[in-house]
Amino acid sequence: MTIESMQPEGSSGKRSRKRFPALCRFIGTFILIAIILAFLPLTLPRAVGWEVYEVVSGSMEPAIPVGSAIYVKAASPEEIETGDIIAFQKNGSVITHRVAQNHPEEKEFITKGDANRTEDMTPTPYGSLIGKEIFHIPYAGVLMTVLSGTAGKIYAVLFAVGGVLLRMLGGILEKQGGEKGDGV
Repeated sequence: MTIESMQPEGSSGKRSRKRFPALCRFIGTFILIAIILAFLPLTLPRAVGWEVYEVVSGSMEPAIPVGSAIYVKAASPEEIETGDIIAFQKNGSVITHRVAQNHPEEKEFITKGDANRTEDMTPTPYGSLIGKEIFHIPYAGVLMTVLSGTAGKIYAVLFAVGGVLLRMLGGILEKQGGEKGDGV
C-alpha cells in the first residue's frame, strides 16, 4: 500500500520562501527599534533640559544603587528642601547626596550620602549646585555610559546598518518570491 502526499509538490518550499523574507524584515525592524529604545533614556531627558549621570559610588545606597542612571533637573538653591537629593560639583566630579540642611543665609547646603555615617565634611556652596534629582533607573547608568562612548556609538551604527540591510534583504526576497510565484 502506498501513501501519497495530499500537498502539492513544492508547497513547503513556497512557505519557507515566504517566511524567510518576513523573518529578515522582522529581525531588522526589531534591531532598529531596540537601538532607538536604548538611546531614548539618553536623548529625551536632555531635550527637556535634564542632565543624566551614572552613579559610580555606593554613598547613596540602598536608595540609589551603584550603576544607576540619575536624572537631574536644574533648580534654584531656594527650591531645595531638607531630604531632597541634589547633584553638585566638587573637585571636578559630580556628587549626588541628600540635603541634610539648607542654609540660605550662608548660601550653602549640608549634605550626606545615605550610606555614610556622618554628614559631608565641607558644606556645598550654592554655586556648586547642578540640580535636583527627578528620578533614577537602577543599573541603567552602565549601559548609558557604554552607549554614549565612542565604541557604543560605533556598535549602534553597525547594528543599525545591519537592521536596515536585513529589512532590505527581506524586501528583495519578498519581491523575487512574488515574481517567481506569478509565473507558476
